[in-house]
Amino acid sequence: GPKGGRPPAFDAELYKRRNLIERCNNRIKQWRGIATRYDKLPDRYQGGIELVSALIWLRSLCPE
Repeated sequence: GPKGGRPPAFDAELYKRRNLIERCNNRIKQWRGIATRYDKLPDRYQGGIELVSALIWLRSLCPE
């Protein structure tokens, strides 16, 4: 820790999963409509996130 002693616990597998989620969130928020939250209603915002996620997934299947 900060004052010596045993360092804090570190779970490498948990870190890998968290890093993957953070990168996905970053890619989703690169879309202007999602980043600025044009759709104020929760259902529409959720639909936008699902649409963007599907487009990102499809692009990953066919890289240029």
